[in-house]
Amino acid sequence: QVQLVESGGGLVQPGGSLRLSCAASGNIFSINVMGWYRQAPGEQRELVALISDSGSTNYADSVKGRFTISRDNAKNTVSLQMNSLKPEDTAVYFCKANVLTRSRTLFAYWGQGTQVTVSS
Repeated sequence: QVQLVESGGGLVQPGGSLRLSCAASGNIFSINVMGWYRQAPGEQRELVALISDSGSTNYADSVKGRFTISRDNAKNTVSLQMNSLKPEDTAVYFCKANVLTRSRTLFAYWGQGTQVTVSS
């Protein structure tokens, strides 16, 4: 079993910043890709940013230049620095990790989500 625990969400004014963090623990041999997704009310879940174990990154066009994803492979953590936040960034943010377990099974795990609200 693998657990992903997110933290760092909250309420922020437009133009402000927040930093989300996600820690993975449990039956982990390695993690190849980690990422952040978000889901606004009435919308489908969408990709925000991905980072590979080698540090390659991929961002949604809507967040390029404002958000930065990073990870610590030794600690199995991934973070999302969000700057210049806009009301349209309001959503529940989910962490995802593609985990290779100690039994060499590859599986995708999700965190429980953390609310980000951008409003004045």
